[in-house]
Amino acid sequence: MNKKQLRLKYKRLREVLTPDDVEEGSLEIANNILNLPIWEHSYYHLFLSISEKNEVDTQAILHILQGKDKNIVLSKSNFESGSLTNYLLTDSSIIKVNDWGIPEPVDGIEIPASKIEVVFIPLLVFDEKGNRIGYGKGFYDRFLTRCAKEVVKVGLSLFPAEEEITEINEHDIPLDYCVTPEKIYNFKNL
Repeated sequence: MNKKQLRLKYKRLREVLTPDDVEEGSLEIANNILNLPIWEHSYYHLFLSISEKNEVDTQAILHILQGKDKNIVLSKSNFESGSLTNYLLTDSSIIKVNDWGIPEPVDGIEIPASKIEVVFIPLLVFDEKGNRIGYGKGFYDRFLTRCAKEVVKVGLSLFPAEEEITEINEHDIPLDYCVTPEKIYNFKNL
């Protein structure tokens, strides 16, 4: 299937998820993340979920990172430039929901993308080769090009992999891992 068909399919699949489905799947994903070989790093970029879109709820992951005393980085979206500005999450961080329903920091201590070592990436769908499709605005692909070459890219999905996403282009940055409720997909050796 092409990107447009897959976006439509997975938006529909998400629409029928119940709050319990999202909560249970998200907790299983958080538990599976503990088995990833990523815990020697210091700076972790995490997205805060858009609950209306039935995204993976990242609260349990946030608690894991806090429990492991990691530096947690959240981003603020600039829809005019299509860019993300990254801020360190602190006790004084103020989180507000923007006009698109995305919870994000108002401001704070800015962290350069080059300092981030692990990025948890929202997505609609991914395939068995580590390709992913988001909402189509390219925020994460642009952001990842500013990260260090060795940044670890971890997708989070409530659904298993599709066999193949067609129409992949040179701007699409593949994942290193994708974590689902059932398993961890490892794309590092493909």
